[in-house]
Amino acid sequence: MARIRSLRPNVTREAALGEFSRGTFSALQTALFGPLRSIADFYIPFRLFQVEILNRGNRDQRIFGLDAVIGVLELYHFEQLPSERDVVYCESRNCAETLLEEPRAKELLIMKVRRLVFSAGFFRIRNLSISAQPIAGEIHVPYWVGFRGRGAHAHAQLMDAVRRRVEGAKVRHLLKAWLTETH
Repeated sequence: MARIRSLRPNVTREAALGEFSRGTFSALQTALFGPLRSIADFYIPFRLFQVEILNRGNRDQRIFGLDAVIGVLELYHFEQLPSERDVVYCESRNCAETLLEEPRAKELLIMKVRRLVFSAGFFRIRNLSISAQPIAGEIHVPYWVGFRGRGAHAHAQLMDAVRRRVEGAKVRHLLKAWLTETH
């Protein structure tokens, strides 16, 4: 069992169970995929980077996290580096493996940050420069997974336990790949 450093969850197991079990969305999920059968925690490793964005003579420094599995998930933005009170240390078998090498992670991060800057307004960009420096150590983001199903069929619903929001296909795909690989 791996000992990991994780962001402190803002959603307890009981609260996640309630989110997966109540409301119109839950009723729709139950009708489509079956009743909620179980709930589990799942952790995804993220690499942290100090990013500097130079645009129109202005300098903006931010801290971003990129998933260290395959680099396809949405960036995590941090106002400041997570402190010891923002993290917990735990042991879990339910954590995806870090597969993304640092040079490729840095390249993907810069591409994603560039898209963020462009989405704020293409015509507001002049002399854009983005640089990223890795921050030592990775941090795991906790998720709650609700398993629904009938018979031999299963469907997973995931909630980011920090941001308190239901996640979509990218996180579900990552979970499925982790579940089906040989451990």
